[in-house]
Amino acid sequence: MRRLLKLRRDERGATAVEYGLILALVFLAMVGAVATFASTTTTMWNDVATKVKGS
Repeated sequence: MRRLLKLRRDERGATAVEYGLILALVFLAMVGAVATFASTTTTMWNDVATKVKGS
């Protein structure tokens, strides 16, 4: 019984897992933002190239 109580008090591993999950969510948000930004930027530069060729 004491062994189970000792395992319950040690939360260092749980904290590391929580930080890992937070880091993963931040990383996924950054990847999504960069993908959206890249798509918008590519469209903008394609429009600029089309207008330059047309001039």
